Amino acid sequence: MTLPVIYSERAIETFDAISEQINQRWGIKPILEFEYRTLKVVAAIKESPFIFQAIESNANVRKAFIHKNCAMFYEIKADRIEILFFWDNRQEPIF
Repeated sequence: MTLPVIYSERAIETFDAISEQINQRWGIKPILEFEYRTLKVVAAIKESPFIFQAIESNANVRKAFIHKNCAMFYEIKADRIEILFFWDNRQEPIF
């Protein structure tokens, strides 16, 4: 099952914010690693949308770990997968 992946506006904003934070702390090389890991996770989700754990409140929303410090939340819909947002795991938990 291969579904198209779309990015919400919030996903783009949070991805850019985390990339900027990485750039300020460590420079360009870790940003490239973050982008690479994100693309690998998205590719895995395209092929197997249910690969990552669902959140308790909604079985269609799942949390994929990009790195120990960053996760990506996505929702499985009938015709697509929507990347909802990226989350810095060092922040207060949202769930």
